[in-house]
Amino acid sequence: MSGPMETTNRRLAGKCCFITGAASGLGKAMATAFAGEGAQVAVADRDAEAGRAVAASLGNGFYVALDVTDETQWTVALGAAVRAMGRLDVLVNNAGVVAAKPIEETTLAEWRFVNSVNVEGTFLGCKHAIPHLRASGGGAIINLSSVAGITAAPMMAAYSASKGAVRALTKTVAIELARKGDQIRCNSIHPVFFETPMLDQMAATTRDPARFRTNLAGTVPLGRFGQPEEVAALAVYLASDEARFITGAEFAIDGGFTAA
Repeated sequence: MSGPMETTNRRLAGKCCFITGAASGLGKAMATAFAGEGAQVAVADRDAEAGRAVAASLGNGFYVALDVTDETQWTVALGAAVRAMGRLDVLVNNAGVVAAKPIEETTLAEWRFVNSVNVEGTFLGCKHAIPHLRASGGGAIINLSSVAGITAAPMMAAYSASKGAVRALTKTVAIELARKGDQIRCNSIHPVFFETPMLDQMAATTRDPARFRTNLAGTVPLGRFGQPEEVAALAVYLASDEARFITGAEFAIDGGFTAA
């Protein structure tokens, strides 16, 4: 482990962080960025092989198994992380899934699955992390929503509804905790289309994936997809003490998408 002189200027030095869905995509990028800024990172994911590989690459991380829809697994995973790290300072609710279908073709099972992961998973994370964050004297919760939680998202009814719920939940948690006097901040990040496995999955369901990607990137005013490292940089800021006066806020990282 690095000594004090090496970590003094790191923005997350000494912080103990728990990131869900951290085996790939945005979660992996955030875990890498957090570790690079001096944090200990619990890499939480259902994919044990990929999760362990990410944790091993961090130098200051470890893997914990977690299906975010399972409440018992939440208590076990958070407990294990706190025992290993000694405390909890930051929770990132990143795990998420998408279903791209017209509403009339979306089954109730698909609707429930998307909302169980995206909404219930975020709810359970907040609920069970709060006592640990309080015990540490405060901290930060970062919830990954989406531009689909702010604006209309045709063909993505279940996903849009779930991310809108995450947006509202974030604000409610933030104010509830602030009024209790807890020094726990809660904010949401709203990405547009990013170069992640989720985008690849969406493209793969179309007749012409290359054309789909080109057309989709064209809907972003800056004319390109986002890179995972760009979300990670924002998450580092929100997890750091630099953002200690920010709570209940939503951050669109979308190349101008929601402003157009």
